[in-house]
Amino acid sequence: MTLPRPRALVRLTIAGMTSIHANRAIFTALAGVEGVVRAEVERGRAIVEHDGATTVEALRQAIALAGYEVTAVEEERRVLPVL
Repeated sequence: MTLPRPRALVRLTIAGMTSIHANRAIFTALAGVEGVVRAEVERGRAIVEHDGATTVEALRQAIALAGYEVTAVEEERRVLPVL
């Protein structure tokens, strides 16, 4: 039996997001990163939930390809309880 991977939550602060287009560009970029389960994007920030295998560097690179820069990162790992 394979246990599911623990989920991780990453909060990103993103420079240069000044329009609805920016929100869509960031959302589309994050959706293309393998392992991303959910992304909420608002002006200047994104909250990304992933499967635990995705790296912050992969998220940074995707956002950079969209033309924006990650200026701060806060990670939160959700750990499965030990039974």
